[in-house]
Amino acid sequence: MKAYHYLIKGPIITEKTHALREAANKIEIRKAIEDIFKVKVLGVNTIHFKGKKKKMGKTMGVRPDWKKAVVTLAPGEKIAGFEAL
Repeated sequence: MKAYHYLIKGPIITEKTHALREAANKIEIRKAIEDIFKVKVLGVNTIHFKGKKKKMGKTMGVRPDWKKAVVTLAPGEKIAGFEAL
């Protein structure tokens, strides 16, 4: 069985993710959520964000790209401790 805990930092929607977490696809994200939180997932949508350009003195830099996942749970399902989100 694959260890999914490295994929999920927490159910914070705007949290930047680590390079290993960005490599996760929708199927791995679905299995990780169902395995860790013991809930039924209806759908997973992923969004890729490009890093913003930032000026540092005279040079231009770029923040790293990152990925966000929006997980839809089945009706009546809740993740304990995060009902308010």
